[in-house]
Amino acid sequence: MHRLLSAVAVRAATPGGQAWGCGRRGAHQRAGLPPLGHGWVGGLGLGLGLALGVKLAGGLRGATPAQPPPAPDPEASPQAEPPQEQSFALWSPQSPAPLPSRCFARAIESSRDLLHRIKDEVGAPGIVVGVSVDGKEVWSEGLGYADVENRVPCKPETVMRIASISKSLTMVALAKLWEAGKLDLDIPVQHYVPEFPEKEYEGEKVSVTTRLLISHLSGIRHYEKDMKKVKEEKAYKALKMKGTMASDQEKEDKSNEKNDFAKAKTEQDNEAKCRNSKPGKKKNDFEQGELYLKEKFENSIESLRLFKNDPLFFKPGSQFLYSTFGYTLLAAIVERASGYKYLDYMQKIFHDLDMLTTVQEENEPVIYNRARFYVYNKKRRLVNTPYVDNSYKWAGGGFLSTVGDLLKFGNAMLYGYQVGLFKNSNENLLPGYLKPETMVMIWTPVPNTEMSWDKEGKYGMAWGVVEKKQTYGSCRKQRHYVSHTGGAVGASSVLLVLPEELDTEAINNKVPPRGIIVSIICNMQSVGLNSTALKIALEFDKDRSD
Repeated sequence: MHRLLSAVAVRAATPGGQAWGCGRRGAHQRAGLPPLGHGWVGGLGLGLGLALGVKLAGGLRGATPAQPPPAPDPEASPQAEPPQEQSFALWSPQSPAPLPSRCFARAIESSRDLLHRIKDEVGAPGIVVGVSVDGKEVWSEGLGYADVENRVPCKPETVMRIASISKSLTMVALAKLWEAGKLDLDIPVQHYVPEFPEKEYEGEKVSVTTRLLISHLSGIRHYEKDMKKVKEEKAYKALKMKGTMASDQEKEDKSNEKNDFAKAKTEQDNEAKCRNSKPGKKKNDFEQGELYLKEKFENSIESLRLFKNDPLFFKPGSQFLYSTFGYTLLAAIVERASGYKYLDYMQKIFHDLDMLTTVQEENEPVIYNRARFYVYNKKRRLVNTPYVDNSYKWAGGGFLSTVGDLLKFGNAMLYGYQVGLFKNSNENLLPGYLKPETMVMIWTPVPNTEMSWDKEGKYGMAWGVVEKKQTYGSCRKQRHYVSHTGGAVGASSVLLVLPEELDTEAINNKVPPRGIIVSIICNMQSVGLNSTALKIALEFDKDRSD
């Protein structure tokens, strides 16, 4: 560098340099500007030397390995488009994903804001969302961290527990066997699984069928083993609902039948007492020991020993009692009806549906992009969840997946549900994975059932179903949709399908699936996500209509 600067200074002092300098000075003077001093030449030489030095130093730095880009901040909003000079760089997995379709920009912005609010409200470490419109994924994004300790951000490829959405996956296996004539939904389960003992309820012999198991009407218990507490809670809810309806009726009676005031008052007081006599405190699912089992079960038949000898809590078909153990029995039925191990049969289904990242949860395998799972302790500190082995309930809550795979699954179901409507207008359409009549059966509400995550709906066959409804003109209109939520140790999830409202004229020049699919997964337990998913679906449906 010293030699370079010296050479520049010498060159500036030579006659050529003087002439060049005089030439510049002459031009300067011809322009009518003040004359330049003799120090101008030295300054010019120093300036050229510094410029060349910087150029040389930049070249030397270019020979060293490039520094890695800074780690993305999962809490930050998506950044603006990169400067023009960066547009020639090849895309890599570390590069920002392509910008989403402009026509859904408003829906994406509002949905992202909603998810940030939910995430902050519940204190979730990470959350991932995916949305598809008419069979095409239009938005997927991760917020927060998949791994807090190692600062690994959530991304669309993050793998998390999907919990009870596993029930909807198992339903596909049962439906395929039913379509093939290998499974009868209405005969006693002992026909397929004799290891499950015959049952009695209050001294009467009763039958548990596959159909009843699917819709949680079998009477088989959930994680709560205390029958008395479960029955008290069910009775309390029924009385509370009946009391509300009776109170409304009594108001009408009072206006029309004043002489019955005393009688109505007495009945109202009695029902109020029933409503106020709350049942004994029942533990929630996350306080139940069986949720944290660490024992490895080799197959579904072996898992039956956890509950097969327990009494039924209700007479089959009479009352809804959500039961993950019922799906453990369904897994055994799949094995016997198909002739395959349950997991092998499910992997074939995942392959057919192109769900390449969906697998059963096991601790030993290396699963790329698997998140860690969290909970808040009694001091409200974020901690890792304890180790659990979900082999006893793979069918009812033991699979891992991504939002992308769940979107594929939802679209496959929606296609099968709608393809029958399009057959007359487009004969070249491929068949759905399940037949239209099968999907209609699955997405039809079953009497005597409940949908705990939306009181407007009922349970169908491994899906919650909300039917189209509008009571008053220019008032609230309930859209038809189906969904299933999930809650596991350190995880929450939802998969929601909002079909397009089709008519004969709207079918022309369209192909299924038509509608919005939303999937959300989160590495924090006890996070209600169904209403959030529905709001997001309606936002995208609005932009789609516009």
